[in-house]
Amino acid sequence: MTGKSQLGDFLQARRSQLRPEDVGVPTYGERRRVPGLRREELALLAGVSASYYTRLEQGQSLSASPEVLDAIAGALRLDDSERRYLHDLVRADRHRTQGRRPAPERVTEATSQLLDVLADVPAIVLGLRSDVLAWNRLGHALFAGHLDRGAPDLAGQRPNMARLVFLDCHTRDLYADWPSKARAVVGNLRVVVAQHPQDTALHALLGELSARSAEFSSMWADHRVKECSVASYEMRHPLIGPLTVVQQTMSHGPGPHTVVATTEAGSPSRAALSLLAQTITQDTAVAGPARRGRRAGTA
Repeated sequence: MTGKSQLGDFLQARRSQLRPEDVGVPTYGERRRVPGLRREELALLAGVSASYYTRLEQGQSLSASPEVLDAIAGALRLDDSERRYLHDLVRADRHRTQGRRPAPERVTEATSQLLDVLADVPAIVLGLRSDVLAWNRLGHALFAGHLDRGAPDLAGQRPNMARLVFLDCHTRDLYADWPSKARAVVGNLRVVVAQHPQDTALHALLGELSARSAEFSSMWADHRVKECSVASYEMRHPLIGPLTVVQQTMSHGPGPHTVVATTEAGSPSRAALSLLAQTITQDTAVAGPARRGRRAGTA
C-alpha cells in the first residue's frame, strides 16, 4: 500500500465513476469499453496533456504543481476533503521515506481533565489509527459497554473503533444505518493514511481489515474520502433502546482527538442517555459493596 499506488488507484477510481454525460463530454452513441471517462477526456477537462495525465495516474510524475492538481481535482469534481487528499498523496510521494515504527500514543493530563468535565456526555479519546486511548464512564457504556472498561489502559489490548465497526457484531448492531457509519470510518482512514503514509501500524490495520472484512475491502477500493467531524447516527442500544446522537470530533492538531455524542435537549434521545447514566451509576453502587464483601471474605 504505497503512496504511489494509492495516487494512481485514486485517480483511476474517481475517473471511472464520472459518466461522460455528467461533465458534458459527447459520446455520439458509441460503445465504450471502459467505465467512466477516458484518460484523454479527463486530461482535456483538466487542461493538461493526455501523456502528462497518464504519467501522473501511473505514478511516474511527482512534479505536479498545486495548480495542476487543483485543475485535475476540478475535472474529477472532488470536494474539499478529496482535494486535500489528492494533494496529500502527491506530497507523500515526494517525501517518501522508509516505514517507521509508530510512537506510543498517550492521553495528556489536559485531555484527562476534559473527560472528567464531560462526565454527563459520552466521550472517547481516539488515537491516530482509531485506537481507544481513554473513555469516560458514559462513553464506554454507550459505545462499547460489552468490553472491559479498563481496556484502553492496556496498550497492547486497546480497542480499535475501526476494527469494532467492521469486525464486532455488538458494534455493528449498535448502528441502525451501519453502512453509513462504516463508510465514514473508511473515509476517515483514507485521510489519515494519506497524511501518514509511512506508519507501519496503520498499514497493518488496513491489511487486517481488508483480509477479514469483504465489506471493508469493497469500501476501501471505492476510494471515497471523507473527513467526518460531525455526523448524526441512529443507534439501537441494548440497554436503553433507540436514540439519535450527533457524534462530534474535537481535534487540536495531529495528536489524539476526543469524540463526544450529544443529543437534542428535551428529546427522547436525551432521556435515553439520562437513563443510561442512571443505570451505570446504580451498577457501580451495587458493584462497590460486592467487591468490598469479597475482599472482606478473603481476609
